[in-house]
Amino acid sequence: MGRRDESYRATVVRLATAQKVAARSAPAYSRFVNRRLGRLLAAWAYRAGLSPNAVTAVSAGFTFSAVVLLAVLPPTWWLGITVALLLVLGYAFDSADGQVARLTGTGSAAGEWLDHIVDATKVVTLPLALLVGLYRAEAVSPSWLLVPLANAVVSSVLFFAMILTEQLRRAAGVRSQAETAGRVPWLRSLLVIPTDYGVLCLLFALYGATTLFVAAYAVITLLTAAFLLLAAAKWFREIAALGSRDDVAL
Repeated sequence: MGRRDESYRATVVRLATAQKVAARSAPAYSRFVNRRLGRLLAAWAYRAGLSPNAVTAVSAGFTFSAVVLLAVLPPTWWLGITVALLLVLGYAFDSADGQVARLTGTGSAAGEWLDHIVDATKVVTLPLALLVGLYRAEAVSPSWLLVPLANAVVSSVLFFAMILTEQLRRAAGVRSQAETAGRVPWLRSLLVIPTDYGVLCLLFALYGATTLFVAAYAVITLLTAAFLLLAAAKWFREIAALGSRDDVAL
């Protein structure tokens, strides 16, 4: 069947059946909102003939447009709402690229590499762009600038730890936790909301109320750091149980 021989609705239904199981650790917005938005965008991209890598490029375009705006413009309500919308779209397209790959059977190691490189770049450039924008506008006291700096460190370490842990699991032949998940862990999804990138995207809608925004951003950063410490201890124990270094090779 050609891409234009079926309706948009039929494409969305096919995507729903091709979508991989969400990870047990996926927070609420990412699990229940972003995956669905990504599915709708993936159906559009599929029918438009876009490759998974092209969808990744679209995602990067939206996300890094927001990053640039944060760095060069002072905090205002319109800027915050614009940045939030750009980040939400970027995040949804980030979900869409993998769905297009699975639907078309065109997934590749190169595509996964590109997706992770874009993600690794955005998790560090977003808080640093925020830091630059706040500094240039003199919108907060200097001590508050430590918050986005801390967020850049915490987000980067968390992203790397998650990716490395999953790769080591694969190398040891351990099934992904997403594949072994049973019922949707609603409570867990709600508890890890502070680590949800989608919630961070939405938070920028408050950027016009700079003091309130930075305070909320600080709380999210603190809770994410706490999650990282707890998760890192768990992941270390899990990886240690997999065997010696010679038994697990990437």
